[in-house]
Amino acid sequence: MDPVRWELVQSLFHDAVDRPEAERTSFLDEACGGDASLRDEVLTLLAADASDAFLLDRGLAGAAHDAFASAAAALPLSEFGAYRVRHLLGEGGMGIVYLAERTDLGSVAALKLLRDAWVSPARRERFTAEQRTLAHLEHPGIARLYDAGTLADGTPWIAMEYVAGEPITSWCRRRHASLAERLRVFRDVCDAVLHAHRHLVIHRDLKPSNILVRDDGTVALLDFGIAKQLESEDRPVDQTRTGVRLMTPAYAAPEQILGEPVGVHTDVYSLGVVLYELLAGCAPFHLEGRSSADVERIVLEQEPVPPSVTSRRSDAVSPVPGLTRAEWGDLDVLTLTAMRREPARRYRSVDALVRDVDHYLRGEPLDARPLGWRYRATKFARRHRRSLAAAGIVLAGLTGLVAFYTARLATARDAALAQAARAERIQRFTLNLFAGDDDAAGPADSLRVVTLLDRGLLDARSLSADPAVQGDLALTLGGIYQKLGKLDRADSLMSAALAWRTRATRGDDAETARALVARGLLRSDQARYAEAESLVTHALAIDRRLYPPTHPDVIAATEALGTVLRERGAYDRAIATFESAVRVRELAGRDTAGLAESLHDLASSHFYAGHLAAADSLDRAALLVFRRVYGARHPRVADVLMNLGAVADEQGRYHDAERYYGEGLAIVRGWYGEAHPETASDLTMLARTYIKEDKLGVADSLLRSALAIRERVYGLSHPQVASTVNELGSLALRRKQYDVAEAAFRRMLAIYESAYGHEHYLQGIAKSNLGSVYLARRDFARSEQSLREALGIFLRTLGPVHLNTGIAHVKLGRTLLQAGRFTDAEHELRTGHDILGEHASPTAVWLRNSRADLATLYDSLRRPADAARFRRELGDTTTTRQR
Repeated sequence: MDPVRWELVQSLFHDAVDRPEAERTSFLDEACGGDASLRDEVLTLLAADASDAFLLDRGLAGAAHDAFASAAAALPLSEFGAYRVRHLLGEGGMGIVYLAERTDLGSVAALKLLRDAWVSPARRERFTAEQRTLAHLEHPGIARLYDAGTLADGTPWIAMEYVAGEPITSWCRRRHASLAERLRVFRDVCDAVLHAHRHLVIHRDLKPSNILVRDDGTVALLDFGIAKQLESEDRPVDQTRTGVRLMTPAYAAPEQILGEPVGVHTDVYSLGVVLYELLAGCAPFHLEGRSSADVERIVLEQEPVPPSVTSRRSDAVSPVPGLTRAEWGDLDVLTLTAMRREPARRYRSVDALVRDVDHYLRGEPLDARPLGWRYRATKFARRHRRSLAAAGIVLAGLTGLVAFYTARLATARDAALAQAARAERIQRFTLNLFAGDDDAAGPADSLRVVTLLDRGLLDARSLSADPAVQGDLALTLGGIYQKLGKLDRADSLMSAALAWRTRATRGDDAETARALVARGLLRSDQARYAEAESLVTHALAIDRRLYPPTHPDVIAATEALGTVLRERGAYDRAIATFESAVRVRELAGRDTAGLAESLHDLASSHFYAGHLAAADSLDRAALLVFRRVYGARHPRVADVLMNLGAVADEQGRYHDAERYYGEGLAIVRGWYGEAHPETASDLTMLARTYIKEDKLGVADSLLRSALAIRERVYGLSHPQVASTVNELGSLALRRKQYDVAEAAFRRMLAIYESAYGHEHYLQGIAKSNLGSVYLARRDFARSEQSLREALGIFLRTLGPVHLNTGIAHVKLGRTLLQAGRFTDAEHELRTGHDILGEHASPTAVWLRNSRADLATLYDSLRRPADAARFRRELGDTTTTRQR
């Protein structure tokens, strides 16, 4: 049955099954419109649904057992790639699992096989999704993916880490584990789930059988077969309506029972159920043998009994021993908060759940508990019994301390007065700055920002009596000059600010750290990346010594370091740094706009690392916040729009890219004007899409305006200039002006080699584009050499599956194809085609080019079936879009 008809059958089945049995036949007669076979198919499903022996009513375990019974007995092969099967380990909802040995290394693995005779395309997709999910998750608490492949009949298999352990509940019962041991292993499980969430993956089937504990007490999270990637909302994994939802009812959240959208809150609920069972010795609800209607009624209508009460039941197996009523009180609150029926009332993240587990272990008040003074006082007293016992002795010394603290308060008062005086001087300075030359007439209409800054610089130098004030003003004015693109003047001011701060203090205070951060970001704008990283790292060390991790200065310095790392091309380190900032902002839980800033920065780092789906998802979250906080016409909104445009451009969605770029450019022009470097950046990005859409005249005009701005602001040899020069080279190549294109790409390469001082992926872009020029001239030898150099750079700096790596493979394959080296060309083109297929839309230029080239290649090799396949994928047998 074809998928369209199957969807129709399912839809009619679900509509009919909800009606009284007497009305079903008449309903189907009308709904099927005379299609007797369609009507009979639905009636067959209804009859099976009414039968007690219907496969799907038995749940996933029963369905899997029946489906795989024959397969388990008759394994089609004994070897899968480098793996030899030893024996059957078990069967589950996604397939059969065997213990296998790697023949060349002697190591063992769990080999999961999806039987092709039973599965639908949707289940194949979920099995493939498990491979993709596991490949992106590197954590000691998550079973690792080793290898994957398919059998000759298309049946997929994966080899993953074999975990010799037992379910977490069994482990705790066998050991008669203490409360501390149970919470420790549960916390380790939360850490693994949190790692998955930070990589935009939710598990959706957390339960004890998927959480194994090894003999050494370490945990391993299994079975991501139904995991969902948060950025894949456009294509739900559960595409068919079969009556079996992808979950285990006893641990499923209410939204899963109802078939509503899932999220991180879904895993929070399941973790709450697991914790409940660890504490109470049995699950909160008895759902075994219940019908789906009973399950839905119980989970959605009944409130779970507190685990402290359930632990006293006769059927509770090894509940946590020896707890007082007060200890149970906090555990009840913690567990039931995770299991709230409404997602908004649960812990907002696994991180929040972990924080309350830590609070409990340290004897601190829970975040989920009402903050009454008696509760806090009791917690304090329990944590500090010994200290309070000594309080009587300390009391005798309080009288002597009064005089000391009186003097300290006087000193603090004097410092506060001095700070107020500084603030007053700065306020007066600012007011004078904008007063104009004629107090009676008021400020001149023609007064410009640069004029004000120049006047302010002169006035600031007159404050020689107060170096602290001078440092503050110089730093502020330097930051404004930097925003205006006057980097040399910003440099001198920030250097002076740092000198004044050092003169006013010992050089290790908060103000000095802020000056170091500002100067480091300026050095990054100047492409002096090593010095930038050194300055910001120094500032971060000062801030961490002075403040807790959630302090705004620590977060700002952390994000500044991430920015510098991203600009110098250290994308993995930048991602880790921004993820740290996001975690701290979530921990602080106050600054929504600040969290959006961190998400936006993290999205940019993912984009440059080639993680396009993650970048798009994070930026969309940031955009909602920025529009709500700042309004629709703010530069931060424009930044996110430009990033969304860049993702669309890379994926070949050029119409979407043009729309995002146009909206962002309009905001930036209105905010900064026509001659600002931000405007130049946006002009360059929009022109890039215009080139791909063959709007060459418009692109030319935009790029020349952008180049003039960037050369004026940054000089002739800056990476920002090279970015625009690159697009001018692409434009010349499209116009067949090969000498002009070669000169542009060589200038681009020279700038990048000078700016980075080490191998950088942008140098690979320049070499790749030079290869395109040589290919256009039919100089195949120079083209191959340049493209192989580019490919080597991409492989070393971006990895084997990055979009740029895929494009380089396709370019090299095209060169070899035109040189008549068909075998070598096939390898490069197929490799590039497969990489691009994971990243780009079907209309992307290089994906279309790879399909056209493969069709031409297979024509030359007299393989018409292969040629026809790629022409079908291309969707156009007569024309291709050349670059």
